[in-house]
Amino acid sequence: MANLYLIPITLGESELESVIPVSQTAIIHSISHFIVENIRTARRFLKKVDREIDIDALYFYELNKHTDKKQLHSYLEPITQGLHVGIMSEAGCPGVADPGADVVRIAHEKNIRVIPLVGPSSILLAMMASGMNGQNFAFNGYLPIKKGEKSQEISKLEKRIYTENQSQLFIEAPYRNQQLLDDLLQTCQPHTKLCIACDLTLESEFIKTQTIAAWKKSKPDIQKRPAIFVLGK
Repeated sequence: MANLYLIPITLGESELESVIPVSQTAIIHSISHFIVENIRTARRFLKKVDREIDIDALYFYELNKHTDKKQLHSYLEPITQGLHVGIMSEAGCPGVADPGADVVRIAHEKNIRVIPLVGPSSILLAMMASGMNGQNFAFNGYLPIKKGEKSQEISKLEKRIYTENQSQLFIEAPYRNQQLLDDLLQTCQPHTKLCIACDLTLESEFIKTQTIAAWKKSKPDIQKRPAIFVLGK
């Protein structure tokens, strides 16, 4: 019986062996059909797994915000023919903060076995390293872009920290990181804690948790660096 595999990929140009178990190489070799967020990124990752892999013999189906959801059922068609299918996002774990969940839902409806493979998740790595409450936390995705709406959302999330004892995680497009940091420093209470986790698993990795008051004294340059933000107490 063929399966749907959820394949995590590296979070950047890190060594494959440091974040992806070697045992998964054989599984990836058994797959010829891939549902991917970005074909170029997927091809590059597969070449990193095995330089000798015949990329031209593989099939890729794009799954991103431009994909017509009516096509998703057809992406799983190879499984009915006994062929494994793999899902890969652009970075990290598929199905978390990307469109992969839609395909997984269809797979469950069709009684297809879904197998998640081990790999790096920036959300979990940031939560683990933050020193904040890991028993009760929420990932909120992207905050609103408009300044007024963003400030309101930040205030709402900060309130949950104290009323629900819930850590709050969120992300931003890397080129807007510095603006988001400025908004956090302007909006949050001085004693609220903020963890900034940048370039996770890379040589340039930066992870630090301190109060808003402390961050105001020394702002890091995180512009254009993939980051996870965690608010807590």
